[in-house]
Amino acid sequence: MSRLTRRRLLNGLVLTLSALAAVVGLCMLTWILGDVAAKGAAAINWDFFTKLPTPPGMSGGGLANAIVGTLLMTLAASLLAVPFGMLAGTYLAEFGRHGWLGRATRFLSDILVSAPSIVIGVFVYLVMVKPMQHFSGWAGACSLAIIMLPVVSRTTEEMLRLVPPEMREAALALGAPYWRMMAGVIYRAASAGIFTGVMLAVARVAGETAPLLFTALNSPYGVHSMNEPVANLTVTLFNYAMSPYDDWHQLAWGAAFLITLAVLAVNISTRLVLSRKRRAS
Repeated sequence: MSRLTRRRLLNGLVLTLSALAAVVGLCMLTWILGDVAAKGAAAINWDFFTKLPTPPGMSGGGLANAIVGTLLMTLAASLLAVPFGMLAGTYLAEFGRHGWLGRATRFLSDILVSAPSIVIGVFVYLVMVKPMQHFSGWAGACSLAIIMLPVVSRTTEEMLRLVPPEMREAALALGAPYWRMMAGVIYRAASAGIFTGVMLAVARVAGETAPLLFTALNSPYGVHSMNEPVANLTVTLFNYAMSPYDDWHQLAWGAAFLITLAVLAVNISTRLVLSRKRRAS
């Protein structure tokens, strides 16, 4: 057998194994999504979005407090992480390419990206929850913001680096100050990529449970203040799935279905924005 024949056989074998692996992964994903949709869609109704949870053993009720709490904490985390992440990414792309501070920031960002979320939850518990002596929605938002921060920072840095240097030179040559060049030219050119990073960061924290167990905890009541334990979908899903009550199991499937739909919507919208940006360019 010639060397060329052996290479072709090996290439065909690797391609076949890769295709089989892709098919297996796709089948598993379809199975999970189909199971969640089939069992979770039955729990989605008007009461699910408008009513509070009922006591154990009682039928009815919904997860209105958990939905509101999740939205509030995700919004607060985004307001904390996105500005700081964009500023950090701007510094790394424009000013910190070769200095020790830039290298240290990139190193810490890489560590935070791969750090287990439960470690971040314990950290926020020690620096916020324990000194304040109570759980709160603000602590939960801070833990989610820490998870989002390195994703936004690294994505912003990479997107700004992809902007051609000629655009910077042209804007500066026309007499624009550096801040005006960044705001009016560079950020606009990299806006689609930065938006993608923000959406990926939101999707990253949408299903987090461990950090919220140590920070926001949970609550069966409505959300009246972020300075107290706040209900959220992920912890509620965890508690209801572990309970012995069938009604709570049904609500847990509904929460899983809602979280899955939210993550899918974020990813689909991100791809639509990118595709429109590519067609426009």
